Amino acid sequence: MIASLFAAALAIAAACDLEAPSGAPGCERAKVDALRINQIQAIGTHNSYKQAMSPKQMALLRGANPKEALNLDYAHPPLPDQLAAGARQLELDIFYDPQGGRYADPLGMKMANDLPYDLTPLKGPGFKVMHVQDLDYRSNCPLFTDCLAQVRAWSKAHPEHVPLLILLNLKEGGLSLPGAVIAQPFDAAAMDAIDAEIRSVFQPGDLIVPDQVQGRRATLREAALAHAWPTLKSARGKVMFALDAPISQVTIYRGARASLEGRVAFVNIEETSPAAAYITLNEPIELAERIRAAVKAGLIVRTRADADTAEARTNDRARQDAAFAAGAQYVSTDYMTPDPRFGPYAARLPGGGAARVSPAVR
Repeated sequence: MIASLFAAALAIAAACDLEAPSGAPGCERAKVDALRINQIQAIGTHNSYKQAMSPKQMALLRGANPKEALNLDYAHPPLPDQLAAGARQLELDIFYDPQGGRYADPLGMKMANDLPYDLTPLKGPGFKVMHVQDLDYRSNCPLFTDCLAQVRAWSKAHPEHVPLLILLNLKEGGLSLPGAVIAQPFDAAAMDAIDAEIRSVFQPGDLIVPDQVQGRRATLREAALAHAWPTLKSARGKVMFALDAPISQVTIYRGARASLEGRVAFVNIEETSPAAAYITLNEPIELAERIRAAVKAGLIVRTRADADTAEARTNDRARQDAAFAAGAQYVSTDYMTPDPRFGPYAARLPGGGAARVSPAVR
């Protein structure tokens, strides 16, 4: 019975914008809402907080490392504008700063004798959001909690949206230059602080968390493989988080847990792990079959339509075509709209709209 209901929902929704209002042609809301959230596909943005580097600092970087300058030459509008344009996945790079002020005196600004940039938000304690401390630090929301508050405000004003996925990269290390700041490592206390800052902004009813998916099953992976994700109806207006982090950081975040009991975020981990429910597979051409297999198995996948400004400079759509065709639920881009300096390249969900059924589950 349940399988037949999902089959009917897939048939109805295959060509439907999943955020279309009730009664829209070709979309029956009751059947659309019966879909599980691992059956959808939406577009999102990479390093969503990022402002452009200042011209003076970009000029310095071009002189020292032209290739890296090309890679970093992109920017995004504020988070609410991206969400309004249809982004349903965001990515935030966070830096641990429990005492405050660790990143408030960027080396690049001093080296370039640069234009003013408000460093005040970097002086207090709490996680900071930027790309590369000392160099590519300009952010539309320098404080993690401010980024989250912007997302929550937009979500509350648009309660019919499909679930938003927010990826977190936990930044460590730093530039190999005299006077550069080394990012503070993420220990167990830092991992607990991530969850605490998220919960300080979002209420339990705002979130989709691993425990909700796992339910009474022995592991999170078992639940994911059983497609035990919430229905679209119950997930509208909600947000979920995933650590897009290396296994060393994931291990600290999990601690002694069998899966992710009590945690806010899902984690990027091999499909065979007891904690498997989400995975990052960023090469959609080379990894197309693995992406398809993961989606069909019940995992949620994020991949990338473009990277390092390369596709935008050549208007190459092969990677985004592969990403959408493989069926990953969230496809990330730096170009929801074209960069006029480079040309017409943009990544858009095929057929338009904010979300559709993933091709991998049709």
